[in-house]
Amino acid sequence: MQYEPVTQDAGATASPTTRPHKGRIIISSLVGTSIEFYDFYVYATAAISVFPFLFFHSDSDTGALLASLATFGVAFVARPIGSVLFGHFGDRTGRKATLLASLLTMGIATVLIGLLPTYYQIGLWAPTLLAIMRFCQGLGLGGEWSGASLLAGENSRPGHRGFDAMWPQLGAPIGFLFANGFFYLLTQSMHYDSTTATHQHPFLIWGWRLPFLASLVIVVLGVYVRFKLDETPSFKKARAAGQVVKSPLRETFRTSWREVIRGTFVMLATYTLFYLMTTWILSYAIGKTSSGLLGISYSRFLVLQLISIIAFAIMTPISGWLGDRFGRKAFLGTVTAAIAVFGLTFGLFLDRARIGTGENADMGHLLAFLLVGMTLMGLTFGIQSALLPELFPTNVRYTGSAIAYNVASILGAAVAPFIAAWLAATFGPESVGLYLTSMAVLTLIAVLSVKETSRVDLDAIGGQAPDDEPEKVAVG
Repeated sequence: MQYEPVTQDAGATASPTTRPHKGRIIISSLVGTSIEFYDFYVYATAAISVFPFLFFHSDSDTGALLASLATFGVAFVARPIGSVLFGHFGDRTGRKATLLASLLTMGIATVLIGLLPTYYQIGLWAPTLLAIMRFCQGLGLGGEWSGASLLAGENSRPGHRGFDAMWPQLGAPIGFLFANGFFYLLTQSMHYDSTTATHQHPFLIWGWRLPFLASLVIVVLGVYVRFKLDETPSFKKARAAGQVVKSPLRETFRTSWREVIRGTFVMLATYTLFYLMTTWILSYAIGKTSSGLLGISYSRFLVLQLISIIAFAIMTPISGWLGDRFGRKAFLGTVTAAIAVFGLTFGLFLDRARIGTGENADMGHLLAFLLVGMTLMGLTFGIQSALLPELFPTNVRYTGSAIAYNVASILGAAVAPFIAAWLAATFGPESVGLYLTSMAVLTLIAVLSVKETSRVDLDAIGGQAPDDEPEKVAVG
């Protein structure tokens, strides 16, 4: 697939004539997704190394671990619900108020997890409250990404929407670095080993709470910055033209159901790649050699992941720039094809006989694998915050893009680590690569089916025919 430079039309975005507070818009769109991924990794780490000891009582360690991971999965159930809830208000009342609500929902739930009493203090109420807080996190996350993407994209410069809308995506590597770096420093400084520690260890008494409580700082910053924002120009125009609808969800599936399906599959390979390169590869790398895994220590492998995430961070803004330069379809189609090819190399990178196990494992081989995967992750991820909202008209843009994004999180994220773990145990790591390749093929088909939108004015997308008027509602 060859690139062909795209010339942007002057009216390629619904940006205001003047763009005040550009820094505030960047921070506002970045802070929510940074919390999102920070929360994901903090909770994921705690779900494996902390919560089984403190919140779940079971006759076996495996039972406690599975119960803990079940609460982790609760957020994936809540996210589509959050996308409908916050999408409804985002398309009816505006982006600003909805972004504040989603950030507060997510942030307050995260902080409260850090304050929860344990099973040994209140019994079964402890895991119950933990699951409720995790559900609330999922609700907030369900509306956060789309609101942040619309805030950035609907305030973008003509011809630079891909790059300007990229900022929410940069929250993923930032959240990864802060969350894993925080836990790494805590466990190292407090000499915590999950395999030998008792309930009286300081880390299990109070240390694990610090990463959750620390999110309060980011939430306060985010609320302060977002409170001072103006409404986006695209929503102002839609409201002034009387295009706000009573039921954004119904209108989305009445006029844009095809775009919901396309958007879901456009994100499928991105989500699958991300969770394979973070969650599954961690379990494969640090799992016991007796189970056919690599048996590498957690701290050694975490260093490799922290290095590779830098490639993710660097490639994310490059993705936005290339998406503007060459167009969404040509660029993302090429990257998706590269992901499909990458899936065919898993056997070369991860074969135990080739790289060794335990302390003798070839860490350079693993680092190369992570760097390639995270480079592709940054390239496919950066442009998505421009592409998905571009599929929908202004009056259902929040709802449509949120549903597509969060349904893709179920198909490509919630199940990917479990499918990959079973495939690796049954057929070896080569089969995990083939799984990624198959998801990439589905995404490539979806990418080729969408119209090129990089040169289109956001306010002109999905125009209504005179006899196809949506049911409108007076706002303001």
